[in-house]
Amino acid sequence: MNCFIYFPFLIFVAPIISNPILKLTMKIICIGRNYADHAKELGNEIPDEPVIFMKPKSAIIQAHTPFYYPEFTNELHYEAELVLRISKNGRYIQERHASNYYNAITVGIDFTARDIQDECKKKGLPWEKAKAFDNSAAIGKFTDITPGFNIKNLNFSLNKSGEQMQVGSASQMIFGFDKLIASISSYFSLNIGDLVFTGTPAGVGECVVGDELECFLEGESVLKLEVK
Repeated sequence: MNCFIYFPFLIFVAPIISNPILKLTMKIICIGRNYADHAKELGNEIPDEPVIFMKPKSAIIQAHTPFYYPEFTNELHYEAELVLRISKNGRYIQERHASNYYNAITVGIDFTARDIQDECKKKGLPWEKAKAFDNSAAIGKFTDITPGFNIKNLNFSLNKSGEQMQVGSASQMIFGFDKLIASISSYFSLNIGDLVFTGTPAGVGECVVGDELECFLEGESVLKLEVK
């Protein structure tokens, strides 16, 4: 389906994107340094409160769209993370009520231009160029969170070209899901469709053209893509 935008003497045809995740997403909130071993592997201090940053909606990789290695970086890293889907609007959410505000979970990849991030950190600058670029957020197939679902001990992993590179569990997070929701909502309103990347475990590393990345949630493949 196409929409037509008319200007004097000019006609542009703009494709309408049909990715359901993109249609529903309002904003992407990300948490850094939420696994102690990952913070240590990058030489960062263990935080005493959640490290929050954001990605724009344009960071989501379109369904059935190849992932192309960005031309502005020479060191692209993968970071596998558990991703929550927000199902209820809220602000100043108490931790004990936080579980009422998300209803699904998956594994995603936070692509990071590590060379650019390192440069930004040295200069005391924000990370957006390194983490919020187009197609920097890959989202897997969501699993509904139903009563009795053991979300606090979920296991996930990432394979690169068939070799397991990252293994993590929600139980290893410094700040659990409900603590994150309470903390985030003290600064930003949460809206239905928001996505929360909850941090990556140790094992992050470089990916190059030709690598195949696959993410698993409790042993089930939920995301697969090739770097081109």
